Amino acid sequence: MRRPPRLRRGAALTGQRLQRLGVQPEEPLELVKLATADRPDLLTALSYIREGDLLTVQEVDRLGRNLLEGLIVLNDLFQRGIGVKVLEGIAAGEHTERSFILDLALALAEDRRRDIVRKTKNGLQAAREQGKVGGRRPVVDDDKRAAILARRRRGESIRAIAAGVKVSVGVVHKTLAASAEGDSADRPSAP
Repeated sequence: MRRPPRLRRGAALTGQRLQRLGVQPEEPLELVKLATADRPDLLTALSYIREGDLLTVQEVDRLGRNLLEGLIVLNDLFQRGIGVKVLEGIAAGEHTERSFILDLALALAEDRRRDIVRKTKNGLQAAREQGKVGGRRPVVDDDKRAAILARRRRGESIRAIAAGVKVSVGVVHKTLAASAEGDSADRPSAP
């Protein structure tokens, strides 16, 4: 029997390509489906891996987005007789059963993620307090806005306006919609 090809993170291994290689998918356990529902690449890898194979990951935190998800995936793999090879981190090495070091690596990864989120939120809040706003600078300045509105009043199409002002069609739509909202807010409502 032919062994399945090695699955690398980010590898473009579609179901059709794997079937051409002679690999038929197996349904993963229901718990893995729940833990990996929004991670199609991991789900694909888990559905093609067989008993006795070794799933290689860069770090153990690649198996789940949080501690519980990682533990569910690890338990499923070990129950199916699949080993895990971790290339980096404190859990580096080959594992065929759960161990304290794997659990610790997953817990530390979740703590790292939580810390990153907290620091990001604190940084954004501090920037807001200083009056700084993140994101792209507006594409449309007052001159472009006036040109867009004037061209539309003359009856030009949105595509012609976009080409003439050198902005996207979406930007023209957004500018016109904002102008229409501003005009309706300026008008007094009829009694």
